[in-house]
Amino acid sequence: MHSGSAAGIRIAVSHAGQARPAVAEIAATIAPTGLCFLLVFPHDGLDLTELAPALAERFPGIPVFGCTTAGQITPDGYEAGALLVIAFPRAHFHCASLLIQPLVPLSIEKITSEARRLDAQFRRTAGWKRLALTFADGLSKQEDLLAAILTAALPDMPVFGGSAGDGGAFRDTRVLHGGRFHESAALLLILETDHDFVGLGFDHFLPTDKQMVVTDAIPEERIVLELNGAPAAEEYARLVGCPVEALSPRVFAENPVLVRTNALYHVRAIGSVRDDLALAFLSAIDDGLVLTLGRGTEILRTLEDGLAVRDASGQPPDLILGFDCYLRRLEIEEKRMTEAASEIIARAGVVGFNTYGEQHCGVHVNQTFVGVAFFPPGERALH
Repeated sequence: MHSGSAAGIRIAVSHAGQARPAVAEIAATIAPTGLCFLLVFPHDGLDLTELAPALAERFPGIPVFGCTTAGQITPDGYEAGALLVIAFPRAHFHCASLLIQPLVPLSIEKITSEARRLDAQFRRTAGWKRLALTFADGLSKQEDLLAAILTAALPDMPVFGGSAGDGGAFRDTRVLHGGRFHESAALLLILETDHDFVGLGFDHFLPTDKQMVVTDAIPEERIVLELNGAPAAEEYARLVGCPVEALSPRVFAENPVLVRTNALYHVRAIGSVRDDLALAFLSAIDDGLVLTLGRGTEILRTLEDGLAVRDASGQPPDLILGFDCYLRRLEIEEKRMTEAASEIIARAGVVGFNTYGEQHCGVHVNQTFVGVAFFPPGERALH
């Protein structure tokens, strides 16, 4: 059982294999008094039908939000069998929430109006700042549009988020709201705080001179049938320099394709090869899209550099709420760097979860670390 306190935020972790004993451990560390809300990130072995009511019983009247994960980031670093609970105090945080369901079909007009109404009806506190968090069903294939809608609907605040996962199974991902876990749903949280904060977003890839054009795709399914007029898997394998039969999650993680938006490149991760040699992507894809093959740099160095955020007086944040892509973790594990990476993120004060995609600056991306660094009130955050 690990517990901690930062920026008035309480953190508790349980490794119990059953939901009710795990929640009991959490409740023994986090007192329910003075709380605004909880964020809950469970491992995929816990029974969600037991977890949600157990949380409601132990923390009566306190809103509980969260989602299923592809791994947890606790004060000790990367974990896979933990229940992580982050408790935000009412003295420093106010919150308003919206459940968006269903995600298929997605109503742009409805979500826009509901998000704006939520913001307008959420009473403002003088001198406090706002940000939005979003957690979405990671199998919905709707996060690209959702991120764009919410960023446009809430232009006066930054939106950060992560897609729910389920270990590495890619079968069932859910978000927690109103006392239960929902499928085909997303959660929008508008937070107001007297803490200063700064957003983080980084990956460890650089573009190469190898490019490919999507010449046949099924955009709504994120499926690419052809690249450069050839079967997608064959052309990708040729550019990477490996046989089609050797394509694997590790190859995809180490050789992502990038999309350029203005001066920035974003990762559009490949999830799998289909029997027809099509490629299934984890982000938006469309006919005519130009993709650039990426090459990795030192993932540990970029992790340490990316988390090195400081305030105006040179102090580190009290806490970084982090959404780190499952594919980044997969690469770290494959390269036997888990212990070193865990030391870096623990030292930086990161807590959060491994995602099936990240939302940042109005874009849904992959293989990226997205986070929010919280500083004590009164300090101006600088990167």
